[in-house]
Amino acid sequence: MSTAEQPVSTFSVDADGGSFANVRRILNQGTMPPKYAVRIEEFLNYFTFDYPAPSGEDNLALNAEMSTCPWNAEHYMLRLGIRGKDLDDTQRRHSNYVFLIDVSGSMYEDLPVLKEGFCRLMDSLTEDDFVSIVVYAGADKVILGSTPVSDGNRAMIKSRIRSMEAGGSTAGAAGIKTAYELAQENFIEGGNNRIILGSDGDFNVGMSSVEALKELISTKRDSGIYLTTLGVGYGNYNDAMMEQLADCGDGTYEYIDSPEEIERVFVENFSRFFPAADDVKIQVSFNPEAVDSYRLIGYENRLLENDDFEDDGKDAGEIGSGQTITALYELILKPDVNQGASYLTFDVRYKKPGQSESRPVSLDLKDAPAAWEDASENMRFALSVGTFGLILRQSEYRGDASYSLVYDLGRDACSFDPYGHRSRFFSMVDKAEAISGR
Repeated sequence: MSTAEQPVSTFSVDADGGSFANVRRILNQGTMPPKYAVRIEEFLNYFTFDYPAPSGEDNLALNAEMSTCPWNAEHYMLRLGIRGKDLDDTQRRHSNYVFLIDVSGSMYEDLPVLKEGFCRLMDSLTEDDFVSIVVYAGADKVILGSTPVSDGNRAMIKSRIRSMEAGGSTAGAAGIKTAYELAQENFIEGGNNRIILGSDGDFNVGMSSVEALKELISTKRDSGIYLTTLGVGYGNYNDAMMEQLADCGDGTYEYIDSPEEIERVFVENFSRFFPAADDVKIQVSFNPEAVDSYRLIGYENRLLENDDFEDDGKDAGEIGSGQTITALYELILKPDVNQGASYLTFDVRYKKPGQSESRPVSLDLKDAPAAWEDASENMRFALSVGTFGLILRQSEYRGDASYSLVYDLGRDACSFDPYGHRSRFFSMVDKAEAISGR
């Protein structure tokens, strides 16, 4: 995009990580993923970055950095970072959870994965939380009304989860409607009201198209009920369905491909089930005297009109407690930029949970770009992940991107790796390189 013609870029955050885990599953099966399965924003946001936490009254903190571009020596890279406020136990609101679980026949092999995950989640809930369970196959059924998570009830709820068996067709729309009704009946004012849908996304009874289901969920969005989707399975797995339903339901989408992913989603990232900021929108205003043109990497289905940025009625993404968001732009800079000149302004608007009016946060970037070798670990690891995504997507803009470049960028950028996900990333790169070599 030419800054002379369009100096402003606006999009919604995307806090999902599902594309990364789903692509990992495909690679583990010995095949390269289809290009459409690779959403680079979800690759980036699968990882937690070492960003500074917000202070004062703000629920979000911003940071930004520029470097040279590792796959095109004539270009530069911009990394934008956001971190949500870390909510402690006293700030996490009481929760009204509805577990919506697909028990249709296509879930026969993968239902045990979901059952294990929901049982792990139960261990993190407190006595102030309530749980309901809806299952669906050929029809939907409430197998547990809203129940407090007392010590006595915790084992009973786990027993109900473990007793579920798969069989029949998939009336997902009916299950979604019932889950929203149950969540509304037991709504906690000022609380965390959330449906967690576990499925392979293969809806085949009743309303089943992506657009029809998105419309259904969009009508529920203003109710204050979040929808998180958890994907499992392969074969009939519908990645697009699960990702877009979460987008419309103001929640996030994750894919579970392993016991380690159960741990990541339900234990390590449990705090993300508590929103720190709603309807988070990003607007970048480039200085045409410093930046000639730009390209946003990823976020293709999250683009907004510039006028949407200040429209508090326009839906956008959610950021959970302590969660980080990363975005990359590829830039062409003007020659001989004046020292101290502003390259861009990084603006964010968000709503505190339960509020209807958005709040602004802003950052002006004047720091000149460093060589990528001298950039921060956050920058180098983000570039490593972005390079991998460009290779998998066979992007026309990938330039000199290679698997060895992925290593050069990221292998020394893993000192911040609390759960080992950065280190494990490179085994996925190895697998892709081996498959592509065949």
